[in-house]
Amino acid sequence: MFQRKAVTCAVLSALGLSTPIFAEEDTKKVEVIEVTATKRSQNIQSTPVAVQAMSEADLKNNNIGNFDDFVRYMPNVTVGSRGPGQADVFIRGMAIQPISVMLSGAQGTSPNVALYIDEQPVTAPGRNLDVYATDLERIEVLPGPQGTLFGASSQAGTVRYITKKPDTSGFEAGFTAGLATTKSGELSNNVEGYINIPLSTDLAFRAAMYSVHKGGYIDNVQGEFVLDPSINPNVADSVKGLPSDTTYQTANNVDIAEKDFNDSFYKGARFGVKYDINANWELLVQHTQQELGADGVFDYDPEVGDLEVQRYFPDKLRDEFGQTSWTTKGLIDELEIVYTGAFLDREVEQAIDYTGYNNGGGYIPWYTCSYTSAETSYRECLDPTKGFKGKQDHKRFTHEFRIATDANETLRFIGGVFYDDYEIETQDDFLYLATPQLGFAPNAPIADANNINPNTRPAGVAFFNDITRTEEQLAVFGEVSYDLTDRLTITGGLRWYEIESDFTGSSNFAQKGEDGDSGRDYDKSGGHSDEPLKIDDIITKVNLSFQATDDVMYYATYSEGFRPGGFNRGGGIPSSNPAFPDVGVTYDTDDVTNYEFGWKTMMLNGALKFNGNLYFIEWDSMQVSRFDPVNVSILTFIENAADSEIMGLEGDVVWRATDNLTLYGAFSYNDTELTALKAEVIEMAPIGSALPLTPKFQGNVRARYDWELGEYYANWQIAAQYAGKSYSSIVESEREEQDSYSLLNASFGLEKDGWSAKLYIDNLTDERAELFINNQDDVPRVTTNRPRTIGLSFSYAYY
Repeated sequence: MFQRKAVTCAVLSALGLSTPIFAEEDTKKVEVIEVTATKRSQNIQSTPVAVQAMSEADLKNNNIGNFDDFVRYMPNVTVGSRGPGQADVFIRGMAIQPISVMLSGAQGTSPNVALYIDEQPVTAPGRNLDVYATDLERIEVLPGPQGTLFGASSQAGTVRYITKKPDTSGFEAGFTAGLATTKSGELSNNVEGYINIPLSTDLAFRAAMYSVHKGGYIDNVQGEFVLDPSINPNVADSVKGLPSDTTYQTANNVDIAEKDFNDSFYKGARFGVKYDINANWELLVQHTQQELGADGVFDYDPEVGDLEVQRYFPDKLRDEFGQTSWTTKGLIDELEIVYTGAFLDREVEQAIDYTGYNNGGGYIPWYTCSYTSAETSYRECLDPTKGFKGKQDHKRFTHEFRIATDANETLRFIGGVFYDDYEIETQDDFLYLATPQLGFAPNAPIADANNINPNTRPAGVAFFNDITRTEEQLAVFGEVSYDLTDRLTITGGLRWYEIESDFTGSSNFAQKGEDGDSGRDYDKSGGHSDEPLKIDDIITKVNLSFQATDDVMYYATYSEGFRPGGFNRGGGIPSSNPAFPDVGVTYDTDDVTNYEFGWKTMMLNGALKFNGNLYFIEWDSMQVSRFDPVNVSILTFIENAADSEIMGLEGDVVWRATDNLTLYGAFSYNDTELTALKAEVIEMAPIGSALPLTPKFQGNVRARYDWELGEYYANWQIAAQYAGKSYSSIVESEREEQDSYSLLNASFGLEKDGWSAKLYIDNLTDERAELFINNQDDVPRVTTNRPRTIGLSFSYAYY
């Protein structure tokens, strides 16, 4: 409670310092950066939409590496994460618990926050691209629906990674190297570098490279697992009445038990060439390549111990992508022309322990236990170890052509055409180690289904998905702005889109004692056909902005957002429990209507910046996922299950209190509630319940002090973050309360002649934050932050 009050008071104090009496004429001004939130380069204070940004200096000062680091300083952005490369992002409280990463490719919904690298959307169901933040110009967060300019999945907001581009103005190079130790964990290290080379007056080359290793801090402790009818009543029903000498084999993890087993790494490079064709035209080509690796898990089991789990099948992730992008832009008279395209090729391979499913699945005895026969009067339940091995291939091809008129004209326009061709190929193998001994035939795909891999799967694969999802989108978008007066501007925007998605392939079940295929062909089974799903619609936006003074702007916005619907794997298959209706073959788009009033202010002669927004959101036909292997079927499904409303306030403050001291503050308040239940199958939390993963209040404060220390420039920084309690899920049976938490970081640095060194401590109080409570592996676990970490880094920059 004291920590919450301290953070709240600090933020409110910063907000209250708005009278000129505190101003000093010689105090430096707050940095004001350029952003491209409206697809024009524009001063952030002159952009009449909500936008938060972290500059290159902010990223460096706050040790921002991956998305988990970045989100700590954006209090209206929350994450449901299982570790590197396994996160769903939410903005302004528009959250629903993430789908299991094991099923993200086969059944995951499109995220409702779009993630961009420069001009290309790289969003993916359940597996947002986890790009390491090396050599970035800035990261922009655009809260609220951004559908008119940024399209599908920009329903709750958009996050954009803006890379540094080649520059013909001069040579520059630099590197950073660091070492860190985590309490009761392993060492971490990083090496990052960049170089910019002007090859001529009109041609430049830039490269950035990095190799980052993060040591583990969660232990896989030795233990045993046995099928337990007292935990899983479905198992109990299957074996009740049998002789008392029924036996249960025990799984032991002694071979894979390991201390600090959740280490991870990022390795990658980005190369770019920029060519100034003439005074009006330029061409940029860039390629980014990254490999992410993670072993172990990043959530712990409180029943086992602090930062401890018991896993019986190896957990391993490898996530590699290559992205090539090209952009040409120029002027024809006063008309700006931009064409940009990109190709993303991503491959994900992951192994996950699935043994916990033994105590949740209704069909487990069939795949684990023998049955009585003429020769035997008893039953034997064999090795319960179960695992998942999955492979996903993502390919995405995007093109955008847009034009923009002179931004200084009274009437101005920006708009264009967007095309997106996206494909996910998913191969999910669920291994039940007892099945070969029980006499299951090798599991073969349905012969005439549209499979990726036509081969029979290895022994022990009791179930597998072989599914291809495609999505093709064509959109036309535009925004027109008109200056009603010198200070009052109205903007209207719309986007027409047409999306065609397809879902093909099969889910396949091993059979006892017989060969042949058994499963579901998604061009034929359960109401599915070979016909794609087609949707089209128009979304709109209206914005009114008023430049009250040179330093104060007010704006009001009405905007709409959407994300596409899709197919259910189990659609049309009769429910196991007659009390439950069958799941629909498809689910529809869910839609958002947003009303907001915002302000952007600079005060105290440019020493104090205070931006904020009040907003009201209506979220209709929310897409909610559910895995119910008892009542419905063994397949995860999605339903347009509810409506909700969100009333919120967000703000950020920067105050140059003196030439040396800068104070930063940011906060959000979200009052969320379910207003209507539409679910036919999913058992939702009751009307009036708060949405998951959304604290009512979140905030952070940061103080940075810079001064001269002899021949050196020195600095210290301290940062505090607070998040209130939240809930883990919107599904009643999975809903857990997540405790509030406070985190504290500190650093001290020295700089001289391009060299710098920094000593930092993250999570100073060694807090265990409950970031995400989940049971996605059928064992409740808690995703938490890294324990106290002390690090030292060195950097050099040559200009």
